[in-house]
Amino acid sequence: MLRLLNRLQDLLDATRTLDFLAPLAIRAYLVPIFWMAGTKKLSDMESTIAWFGNPDWGLGLPFPELMAWAAALTEAGGAILLVLGLATRWISVPLMVTMVVAAVTVHWPNGWPLFAEGPEASRKLEIANEILQQHARNYEWLSSSGDFVILNNGMELAATYFIMLLVLFFVGGGRYVSLDHWIARRFRSR
Repeated sequence: MLRLLNRLQDLLDATRTLDFLAPLAIRAYLVPIFWMAGTKKLSDMESTIAWFGNPDWGLGLPFPELMAWAAALTEAGGAILLVLGLATRWISVPLMVTMVVAAVTVHWPNGWPLFAEGPEASRKLEIANEILQQHARNYEWLSSSGDFVILNNGMELAATYFIMLLVLFFVGGGRYVSLDHWIARRFRSR
């Protein structure tokens, strides 16, 4: 039995040659998320700044101009750095801060789940489907890609992105497919 377990462990250890795939997959997943979030903010900075600063219908953050620019540039610039695998560990820190701020200021009041749950959410979804069926010209086309959902906008995704960034902070951009790897290989002495 011990021999079999050792052999299985040897097989698992042999997969280390592919260990670059995990950070590459995380980077590839996060790039479009941060690119879209950052470029959306940058496309209308006046509205973004207003949303960051307004306590009545926005986030009510102090220094809204500074915070909006910092978030937008961190997200868009972070996406560029992540796609290149350049300064991966460094950019993970401000991106994690952005996720904490988003979780606390935007998502916290909504709790954990991304999607609304329970009888009230079910009733809202039922009514929304009835309205769409009555008034949409092509309900079948609208619903052909999947079911409609009621979003709760909870902390689930912000926490997930934070954890993914935390992994990148500790493991870096990965071997072979990141500039970090090639720069370190060329310039760092061992």
